[in-house]
Amino acid sequence: MADESSSLNTIELATELTIAWLNNPNNRVSADEVPAFLQRMHTTLNGLETGQSEQGHTADDSEDHKPAVTVRKSLGSPDHILSMIDGKPYKTLRRHLSRHGLTPEQYRERYNLKPDYPMVAPNYSEHRRAMAHKIGLGARGRDARAAASDGDAAAKPQQAARAAQGDDAKPKRASRKPRTATE
Repeated sequence: MADESSSLNTIELATELTIAWLNNPNNRVSADEVPAFLQRMHTTLNGLETGQSEQGHTADDSEDHKPAVTVRKSLGSPDHILSMIDGKPYKTLRRHLSRHGLTPEQYRERYNLKPDYPMVAPNYSEHRRAMAHKIGLGARGRDARAAASDGDAAAKPQQAARAAQGDDAKPKRASRKPRTATE
């Protein structure tokens, strides 16, 4: 009797899980695939109930990670990189990979890519670099290197002139007017 009720509960649970899977709008399933899925679900639940799992079957092993495009084709355009997961173009792969639960290292390992395989399209990278230079990112470092290469001779007369004027301290900020209660 106990075996019968647990078997019935397993069947009901497998049925409920299959119905939930079919109700997901992201799953496109033909009617021929439903019985096979229901059978796999029932077998899996029975295995979990008895404490046995399907031997040699894990989520990573079950999927053949066949690339959607070749490596050469994925890097064919300087404007985008084609994803080897779905074959769609991306300027940067990092967010796409995170949606699939992968890091760039795991992605490279999965598709046997070299460690220097790019995650960002070359033109997009150049565009971002140009934008960073335009707004002055890294300018402080460039200015410091330029001052060091010019030598301290150019900096000493400026420091002496400031010292003579008494401007060693930083200039004070202009004070703000106090806020009123209505603002």
